[in-house]
Amino acid sequence: MALNALDRHIALVGFMGAGKTTMAASLAELLHWPVVEVDREIENRYRDPIPQIFDEYGEEAFRRVEAYAVGTAVERRHRSIIDLGGGAVTFRDTHDPLDHGAFTLLLDVDVDTAWRRCQGTDRPLAQDEERFRRLYDERQPLYREVADASVLSGDVDGALLAAAGIHHELGALDRLGELVPGDGAVALVADTTVMGIHGPRAQEALGERLVSMHELPSGEPAKQAHVLERLWSELTLDRSGTVVALGGGALTDVAGYAAATYLRGVPWVTVPTTLVGQVDAGIGGKTAIDIPKGKNLVGAFHWPARVVIDETLLATLPERERRQGLAELVKTQLLAGHGLDVRGAAAYKAAICLRDPHDHGVRRYLNLGHTFAHALEAAADFDLPHGEAVALGLLAALELSGRDPAPVVDALDPQPVAVDPDRAWKALLRDKKRERGAIMLVLLGDDGPVVEPRDADVVRAALERLIV
Repeated sequence: MALNALDRHIALVGFMGAGKTTMAASLAELLHWPVVEVDREIENRYRDPIPQIFDEYGEEAFRRVEAYAVGTAVERRHRSIIDLGGGAVTFRDTHDPLDHGAFTLLLDVDVDTAWRRCQGTDRPLAQDEERFRRLYDERQPLYREVADASVLSGDVDGALLAAAGIHHELGALDRLGELVPGDGAVALVADTTVMGIHGPRAQEALGERLVSMHELPSGEPAKQAHVLERLWSELTLDRSGTVVALGGGALTDVAGYAAATYLRGVPWVTVPTTLVGQVDAGIGGKTAIDIPKGKNLVGAFHWPARVVIDETLLATLPERERRQGLAELVKTQLLAGHGLDVRGAAAYKAAICLRDPHDHGVRRYLNLGHTFAHALEAAADFDLPHGEAVALGLLAALELSGRDPAPVVDALDPQPVAVDPDRAWKALLRDKKRERGAIMLVLLGDDGPVVEPRDADVVRAALERLIV
């Protein structure tokens, strides 16, 4: 069973009327992947509409042609959204290519809704209601057998989360044992604070699979080489084991990097307990530690086997910590161009990371405001909380984008900070490359986020307006 759509196509299966074509179009727009509609591929090959091909050749022959078309689609190099006909899974030859090359997503629809959508159409198997309902019952086990995940018809955010291996559920921590893929041993890694608050629940949920627990310092002090070395030394997992990272962004950074490098890489599951972790840091597989030269300069891309988002864990957050995450949520809303809750923000980041898992292109958009934020953090010797720095950075990004700062001011009320302007400017120049006297920044254009140059003197002036 595939855990996510990383390096795989997304194949949509489900009964007639499940909305596969509509879902395929929505995912294609968000992921920038092409759609392969299997029925259209067959019609183009035979130069006849599906009902006529079905009548002329019969269902069995049609299913063989359909299986061939699915196999051809899966063999294509570039990732795509493959839209399968409702009966494709009834032919066993279709299952093997899906298993080897696709993340197969079942769109769940109840039979009454499906019949209401299909009655009166030219679908060959939707001409008789009694037969339609019988087929629905017969096919449900086949859909469940072939699917890697299922979502309700029309739930685009749910489809993106599933494709990224993200499980969002209130109370999910209590199901952690069944949500960690596989059946191997588990090492639980958490910072001291989180282990005291949520560790007992996680320990109970993991049950007999839990073989060790590891407490790390809270916050950025966890991301130090000596802490990582100690964690490496304490781990006793073999290659079938899984590291479970329970905590905020700093904790998941170091635990994920440990998983990426221990035994040359073992699976890991992240359970973010902060708002910043649930909407940003816990998603996408970026892991890192700090070195004296700067933050996050040593790390790896290591996609989690699963991300478990349980919003009930946010109830224990101190207000200042909650505001750190709110800054990242506002950033994501600005990028998306509309309001988002935690689930929607996680889905937005999931889409960006699936498009660009190794940060070579559009994933840079997620750094909106961060060029300024990182400079302020460095000038403050990293004593400035990241979320407060991001809020200020968003103000500068909006100013240079010619946008109204009200969304940031109203939600975050950022206040200028007392740091050395020269130190901040030198840190900013280290953070981003200059091109012919200009600095490349993530900004908001007319059609969404862009990466554009701004003159160095303009950027420095914007930075200094964030400083008292």
